[in-house]
Amino acid sequence: MDINGGPASAASTLLVVDDDGEILVLVAKFLRGHGFRVHTARNGVEMQEVLGRLPIDLIILDLMLPGTSGLDLCRSLRRVSSVPVVMLTAKGDDIDRIIGLEVGADDYLPKPFNPRELLARVNAVLRRARGDAAPAGRAGRGFSFDGWRLDTLKRELINPSGVVVDLSTGEYDLLVAFLEAPQRVLSRDFLLDAARNRIAEAFDRTIDVQVSRLRRKIGGPLDLIKTVRGAGYMFTSDVARF
Repeated sequence: MDINGGPASAASTLLVVDDDGEILVLVAKFLRGHGFRVHTARNGVEMQEVLGRLPIDLIILDLMLPGTSGLDLCRSLRRVSSVPVVMLTAKGDDIDRIIGLEVGADDYLPKPFNPRELLARVNAVLRRARGDAAPAGRAGRGFSFDGWRLDTLKRELINPSGVVVDLSTGEYDLLVAFLEAPQRVLSRDFLLDAARNRIAEAFDRTIDVQVSRLRRKIGGPLDLIKTVRGAGYMFTSDVARF
């Protein structure tokens, strides 16, 4: 049993990174009260120290930090890990949300925020990361296209050279949505819903940023994700299940 009275096997371990001591205490106390194991850090150095010694299931990361910013920390993290990141910031402009998505955040919540909304977003991102929200009865264990393979049991994308390509939970969900409906035009609203990635008030460029990130991951001589002006996007390759 963990300190909150729940089965240890069911408790996810979170890392909250914020230089505001009051927010750290309040958020950590609230999340522990809902069954999570919570560790805290005030800056990038402390964050890396925690990550170096503990397995973390999700990071709640403030954008404005002393020293290395949350954006730079997220960008560096994405080079070596696909651990989910929920980004917090006092900035609420669309451009800041877009930048957060571009560097690899899985969700975004501007301050001040309702703790229950943070809890809901943390749970949603964890469900996506574990694959709990995958449709029941999906045939097979994955998809193949143009030499690529997506193993949905291991949640691994393998390129034609046999190298595993890291995907954030949002990128993974978006790719699955495309692979389940190849050569069909999918609207932005459909993709937002299918990828279960409604970040704050879903704004027009949210899905565009996610598609851009995914394109970079599966880039090559072929444009596998075609923009259909005024309609949405289409995955152009043939797709097989295995």
